[in-house]
Amino acid sequence: MDDPAALAKIADPRERASAAHQLIDDYQAAIGELSRVRRESLEELLSGGMTQTQIADMLHMSRSRVSQLLSAGLRPERAFLGAGRLTVSIGGKQEIGRSDPGDVISAESFSAYNTLAELARSVGLDAGYEVVPPPGHVHLNRPNLIVMTSPRLLPFLGQIMEADPKLRFASDERGWFIKSADTDEEYRSPRDSGQSADYGYVGRLPRPDGKGSFLYLAGIHAQGTLGAAHFIADNISQLYKELKNRRFSAVVKSEYDGKKLISVERITPLYRHEGGN
Repeated sequence: MDDPAALAKIADPRERASAAHQLIDDYQAAIGELSRVRRESLEELLSGGMTQTQIADMLHMSRSRVSQLLSAGLRPERAFLGAGRLTVSIGGKQEIGRSDPGDVISAESFSAYNTLAELARSVGLDAGYEVVPPPGHVHLNRPNLIVMTSPRLLPFLGQIMEADPKLRFASDERGWFIKSADTDEEYRSPRDSGQSADYGYVGRLPRPDGKGSFLYLAGIHAQGTLGAAHFIADNISQLYKELKNRRFSAVVKSEYDGKKLISVERITPLYRHEGGN
C-alpha cells in the first residue's frame, strides 16, 4: 500500500502501524536516492560550465540553497554500492576439530566486511552480512548485493565469472590463481611462495536473472579479499566517476607486514565489459 490516505483507513491498529512503518521506510529510501541524483546532477552542471547562480535561476531557488545542496546530502558515489541496505555475502567453511562444527569465516573476511560497512555508512547506507555455508550456494538475484571470497568457497561464482570477458579464476596442482581470458597471463599469489602479498579480483558481474548486477570481491587467499575491500573503500569516488554502475573487473595486489595491510594497488586496467550494466 503506497497511499497514506488509504493506509489511515485500516481498522486494525497493528496492521496500520506495520503498514505505516513500511511506507515511511520506502519513502525515506526514495527521498535519499532522489537527493543523491539531484546532487550528482548539480555537480555535472557545474563541471559542464554552469555557475551556481545560473543553476539557482534554472531551479528557481537561491544561490545559497544550491551551495547547501552541493555540500550536504548523500554523496553521489553511494550508487556504486547500491540504492538501499547492503547485503554482504561471505563464503564460509566448517570449523575443524569439533564434533558439532559451525560455519565460520576468516578474520580477514570479517575485517573486509567491516571496511565495506564503514564505507556504506559514510555514504548514507546500512549494511549487514551473511555467511554462506558449504557448498556455497549463494543467492545472487537480489539488489544491493556484495559477494566476497573466491570460487574455492563459492563454486557457482566460477560459472558467473564466465560473463567477464577479461578475467577468470582457475586452479591446477599449484593452487588457485587469476588469469587473463585474452592472453592467458596468470596472477599467482605471492603468498604461495612465502611472500607477504596476495592478488584479488574486483568486479561487477551480472545477476543470473538478468535483472541487475552485484559487486564481487575475491582474493586468491583471505588477505586478497581484505585488500579488494580496501581498494573499493579508498577509490570509490574515482570508481564511480569512471564507471557509474557499469560492469567491470580488475586485479589488485595487496602487501602486508605480518597481518597488517600496508598497501593496495591496481595492477591491471579497469576492464569495462562492453554492453554490461
